[in-house]
Amino acid sequence: MPAQGLVNKVMELLMRKRFLQIENFIKNPIETQESVLFNNLSTARNTEYGKLYGFDEIDSYAEFSSHVPLVKYEDFEPFIERARKGEPDVSWKGRIKWFAKSSGTTNAKSKFIPISEESLEDCHYAAGKMMFAIYLNNHPDTEIFKNKNLRLGGSSEIYQKYDTLFGDLSAILIDNLPFYAELRNTPNKQISLMSEWETKMKAISHSVIKEEIGCLTGVPSWMLVLLNNVLAETGMEKLDEVWPMLEVFFHGGISFKPYQEIYTGLTRKKLNFYEIYNASEGFFGIQDRSDSKDLLLLLDNGIFYEFIPMEEFDSDSPRVVQLENVEIGKNYAIVITTNGGLWRYIIGDTVKFTSTDPFRIVVSGRTKHFINAFGEELIIENAEEGLKRACDATGAIVKEFTAAPVFMVGKEKGAHEWLVEFDKKPDDFEKFAEILDRSLQELNSDYEAKRYKNITLNQLKLNVAKDGLFFDWMKSRDKLGGQNKVPRLSNSREYLDDLLKMNH
Repeated sequence: MPAQGLVNKVMELLMRKRFLQIENFIKNPIETQESVLFNNLSTARNTEYGKLYGFDEIDSYAEFSSHVPLVKYEDFEPFIERARKGEPDVSWKGRIKWFAKSSGTTNAKSKFIPISEESLEDCHYAAGKMMFAIYLNNHPDTEIFKNKNLRLGGSSEIYQKYDTLFGDLSAILIDNLPFYAELRNTPNKQISLMSEWETKMKAISHSVIKEEIGCLTGVPSWMLVLLNNVLAETGMEKLDEVWPMLEVFFHGGISFKPYQEIYTGLTRKKLNFYEIYNASEGFFGIQDRSDSKDLLLLLDNGIFYEFIPMEEFDSDSPRVVQLENVEIGKNYAIVITTNGGLWRYIIGDTVKFTSTDPFRIVVSGRTKHFINAFGEELIIENAEEGLKRACDATGAIVKEFTAAPVFMVGKEKGAHEWLVEFDKKPDDFEKFAEILDRSLQELNSDYEAKRYKNITLNQLKLNVAKDGLFFDWMKSRDKLGGQNKVPRLSNSREYLDDLLKMNH
């Protein structure tokens, strides 16, 4: 058997073995989660955090939830800073070498998320293997293992401070990949870890054109920039003219809704799309069915989940529910306990369950990313669905967007103001705005109540962004790269006003 065929066969065998793990936690979700929790407690029982909250005394979930407090990053930061300075056994056994730097989306302050050996291997890498295992199970005739994966990681290099290292998550994952996995990825590590984003994009384009690419992995917005560069450099119209074996795009980081039609038009043959849900804190979900819109919650990669109903999120003592007690269609804030040493950590994302057998979710937004200036509680999920309806009705394609309140002044009513960059402009901007506003009322009863006869809110105001505005704005803030996201919804006008100035 030729070497390439042998590699492909070995990869298929490994992925099929990984799929058995997935089948097991689907069949035994509650038992699997209980095992994850107590394995984490046992590993960290002799750490300072473990001693502080009596991990040795915990033998039930009820004791765990009563002993260990809910925390946000600001609460946990003192422990992280000590670990960053090289102190061992702070919140996880041993010394943490790596920290994933994340600026967040609304807060400019950097966060440093501990990446232990266990979270690197048993969470992030393991979930990556699950991703390919799921794809192989759904597409048994796939040939992606015969070709390379074009990865588009973050723009940060690896930096050292104190006695530990930090960088964005993708840089850490790339830097630690074993050599045999590195052989299946392109561009090489040297190009992937370049820090200057525009130079890096040109280098990637030049290096991958002659490769045999079977799949793409990255954030949709930044991957689109790269793919357009590749088409421009080759003079081709469609990606399958450049890479005939291309068959799937694994995407995450932001919603794919505004981009799907654009990507569909990039190839003449069908390109499969599979969504993933990962962050610096962990790898949480993978689309497990072709053409579905929800994600299988990963229950066996070192993360124990709890959920706070969003109607109680801002209370002093919110109710927290276990996986077995979640309700379909309800909006929850996620709480995680991880094999990286995060304990009952509120990550800031919200999800809704679409199924409990197996447990599947959709990401509905952020605990901080919504507009609630008038009690309307407009979340990302509403915004994206409203845009989709407006696009469908007017033939438009949205590239980027952000929205913020127009605050009441004197007797003037409030409103929402939107700034939208179109890949394809609607045939009627006024109609687009009217349909978007009406759709938001249909999707969100609180927004509908505030819009009723313009009692509190007037119809939303639509601004059309010039081409490239959001890219130029991100560049001006030194936020180019896959780890940085355009803030979609905000309760303040900080981002919108800055963008509007650039737009005019």
